[in-house]
Amino acid sequence: MPDDVFRNKKIILGVTGCIAAYKACYLTRELKSRGADVRVVMTPSALQFVAPLTFSTLSGNPVVVNIFPESQQNGAELTTWHIDYAQWADLILVAPATINTIAKIVHGFADNALTTLVAAARSPVIVSPAADVDMYLNKVTTENINKLEQLGYFVVHAEEGELASGLSGIGRMPGISKIIDAAELVLLGIKKDLTGKKILVTAGPTYEDIDPVRYIGNRSSGKMGYKIANAAFLRGADVTLISGPSNETAYPEVKLIKVRSAAEMKNAVTKELKQNDILIMSAAVADYKPAGTSSKKIKKEDKLGSVKLTLTEDILSSIKKENKKIIGFALETNNEEKNALKKLKEKNLDMIVLNSLKDKESGFEYDTNKIVIFNKSGKKKSFPLQSKFRTANNILTEITKLGES
Repeated sequence: MPDDVFRNKKIILGVTGCIAAYKACYLTRELKSRGADVRVVMTPSALQFVAPLTFSTLSGNPVVVNIFPESQQNGAELTTWHIDYAQWADLILVAPATINTIAKIVHGFADNALTTLVAAARSPVIVSPAADVDMYLNKVTTENINKLEQLGYFVVHAEEGELASGLSGIGRMPGISKIIDAAELVLLGIKKDLTGKKILVTAGPTYEDIDPVRYIGNRSSGKMGYKIANAAFLRGADVTLISGPSNETAYPEVKLIKVRSAAEMKNAVTKELKQNDILIMSAAVADYKPAGTSSKKIKKEDKLGSVKLTLTEDILSSIKKENKKIIGFALETNNEEKNALKKLKEKNLDMIVLNSLKDKESGFEYDTNKIVIFNKSGKKKSFPLQSKFRTANNILTEITKLGES
């Protein structure tokens, strides 16, 4: 991945005594695969779930468990390791974080290696809580999690789902990809700057049916739109995602509306835009559809020589834009900037994001993208080839600047 933010970053992973501690093994492996130098600090209770040897093997570094050495005989050297680690780290990530550890951090306790390290932290700290539903919803726990955010910690909140107790509810440790995405945000210096915003995103292709078997579509995978929706959620927004057919995954907190055709997407956008402040129209909506659709499969012997096409209704031209920020996308193969600026003006957009299929590893189906953004006045800003998650955050950051002088 070009210019991966994790490359050569120094990350401390704090692991606490929770059944979800095993998931921290996958976190360690993922961070290492992205090029990070990972050191693990465990609480004594975490030893009941995962052995330090596991983390040492995965990280390639010694694991810290105790504040002091097990033996101080024979003049054992004592160092202020917690200060050294705190100065070394670019990021401290506590995942999973038990309600006990959260309470200690909030109230300044430093009674084990991990809480002592957090107390000395100079780098940003991410906390990812996990607990059974009744423990998680306990009033004191809820207040402590809120206090964490007030104190400046970046919290990746627990998700709903089946828990180790057999109960279902909130308290489940978030998915590894979400925690990694949050870590990337923090390393990029991005905060929850979209809190209070309601954002509507479209993604993927639309399929226009010829018959029950065949359709007209395009190569859009939905990757860009899903990354925008997920990044916007992590930055604090209330996100609705309208998606054409796609294999991508949105965070469970994102309201997902699945559609198939351009007409279905238009109806969904028209309905949902009323409740949202910003529309990011990243879907690759079909421009054409069959003039008629057969209710039965057209057989080979019917000798279908051609399919008569008609235009789909243009969604951006049809919606009411009062007091909304509207962001469009342009995917071009020639006269890219000219065509993008034309679309920006004709559709009265606040911003347009330009992709060119001429750029290597950019556009449909790739995990990377290279974009140019034009604001309403036509001012241009170019970005290098980057991951689509980082590209999504570039787009969101430019949206936050709309309306600035």
